[in-house]
Amino acid sequence: MPFTPPAAFTTRPTLTGSFGMAASTHWIATGVAQGILERGGNAFDAVVAGGFALHLVEPHLNGPGGDLVGIFVTGDRPDTPRVLMGQGPAPSNATIAHFRREGLHLVPGAGGLAAAVPGAVDAWLLLLRDHGVLSLRDVLAPTIAYARSGVPLSATAAAAIGRVAGLFRSHWRSSADLWLADGVPAEGDLVRNPRYADLLDELATAATGQERTRGIDRARELWAQTVGRAASAFLATPHRHSDGADHAAVIRTEDVTGFRAGYEDAVTIPFRGLTVAKAGAWTQGPALLEALLILEPLPDDLLDPSTPSGAHAVVEALKLALADRDAHFGDGVDVGPLLTADYADARRAGIGEEASHAWRPGTPGGRRPYWPPLTLDASAEGADALGVGEPTVAVTGQTRGDTCHIDVVDRWGNVVAVTPSGGWLQSSPAIPELGFCLGTRLQMTWLDEAAPSALRPGARPRTTLTPTLVIDEHSAMAIGTPGGDQQEQWQLPALLRILVGGYSPQQAIDAPTLHTTALIDSFWPRSWTPAGVVVEGRIGEAVVQELRDRGHDVTVSGDWSLGRLSAVGIDRRSGRVWAAANARGMLGYAAGR
Repeated sequence: MPFTPPAAFTTRPTLTGSFGMAASTHWIATGVAQGILERGGNAFDAVVAGGFALHLVEPHLNGPGGDLVGIFVTGDRPDTPRVLMGQGPAPSNATIAHFRREGLHLVPGAGGLAAAVPGAVDAWLLLLRDHGVLSLRDVLAPTIAYARSGVPLSATAAAAIGRVAGLFRSHWRSSADLWLADGVPAEGDLVRNPRYADLLDELATAATGQERTRGIDRARELWAQTVGRAASAFLATPHRHSDGADHAAVIRTEDVTGFRAGYEDAVTIPFRGLTVAKAGAWTQGPALLEALLILEPLPDDLLDPSTPSGAHAVVEALKLALADRDAHFGDGVDVGPLLTADYADARRAGIGEEASHAWRPGTPGGRRPYWPPLTLDASAEGADALGVGEPTVAVTGQTRGDTCHIDVVDRWGNVVAVTPSGGWLQSSPAIPELGFCLGTRLQMTWLDEAAPSALRPGARPRTTLTPTLVIDEHSAMAIGTPGGDQQEQWQLPALLRILVGGYSPQQAIDAPTLHTTALIDSFWPRSWTPAGVVVEGRIGEAVVQELRDRGHDVTVSGDWSLGRLSAVGIDRRSGRVWAAANARGMLGYAAGR
């Protein structure tokens, strides 16, 4: 049975050209990145410039106090995917014992106690230093200008601010001063951040007049010193957290000044003659690789998410891979045993004709799985609990489905995808001296020493951030999406449609998608919804009904509500570059020529 043909209509074309392309979750970031390409920058200059712009245009989804994961290949080493590691670790005083003394059994989802060391900005600067060609001032200039003159607030950002306005006014006055100075802002209002503009200008000045590498390193040092001093002093005062209590943060200046972003080798698997590359077990990235290995030998129709049998197989494979994520992944874990052919064969044998209602981790290499609490989600029928559609924010500051994404390719063959997140405006109180807040990535750790992703000083929390690179001898594709626990799940159907079904990138991004909620939520309060599946209505009644007949608990979401994918790529034989972006939410765009 052939793959379901793609729709004749796409929301926009797959862009093609020979110069360079950018795609992201917000048109301004895409425009900034493409502008840098036009001024002689390469893909790394462009992605860094666009990444800083995302701090302003999607402040409810990422911020300077957050983190990132990137993956890239360079034109001179097209067969060697590398990971950009911008995930800071737990502070030295962030111990399980301390959190227990605070009366906590989970790390809170909002508040400074949940802050990991901020890693995003240092990672951006490292990437620029080593792989860019422009000066720091040239790359930061668009964001500095926007921070002073203002950017138009999106409807989703305005809604996020509105939902936490009470929290800001009652408990986080510094956030109210930053975001509610003239009342709750509305869609389209220009939002300025002069203090952040000043800080970026200070970084650019610090880097000026010195050899380029030395100057950027000086900016990195200034950043760490400034942020570490201001954050540790301000957040030491107890403040409201998502558990309803007041806690002081434990981050110290030395935690921030002692961190440096870095590079790692990618984890890779073969799939249908291609190489798929992800970051390691400190992310959820290997879960996508495991799902692909489980699915690869199945007939093509069982890899088609638009058919009942294909949707069932994809969902069941994801449930198995994500159970392994929650049972085995963590900083320092070797995922090799999870990515062998024998292990994939064993996991594939667990896919039956009916939906599984059990949480089923495996035992790779005889490794005993960790069993987290399987806490049923009391609000499972609400959209917030399902992570449906655009990111949602509770009045406590809790966020489900965070993040933004950016991809760039240039005419020299550099290809890069970065998923920045954390430091959302609703994460923790804004630090007045900085103009932003710290993130809450520690909420993805467990207060249980037995967990591979336990809270440990100096260890990275297992992040959901997970861009993807697909390469072969002649081509490269970078792809990613926001979405918390849905990031791998929304990428998988798109990849199957492109790599197996022959869809164009835009056709695959536009096609109706789905995800499972039968996983342990990475975000506070860490709940589990057995057998849950969320589908876009466009997937069709036949698919919905058969999934229900097989025992899946199906929620039909809006027709255009799941995923915010973007992608870029290059065919090195022809020199053709391409880009595609998501229409859902009406913010993401691709640009290029």
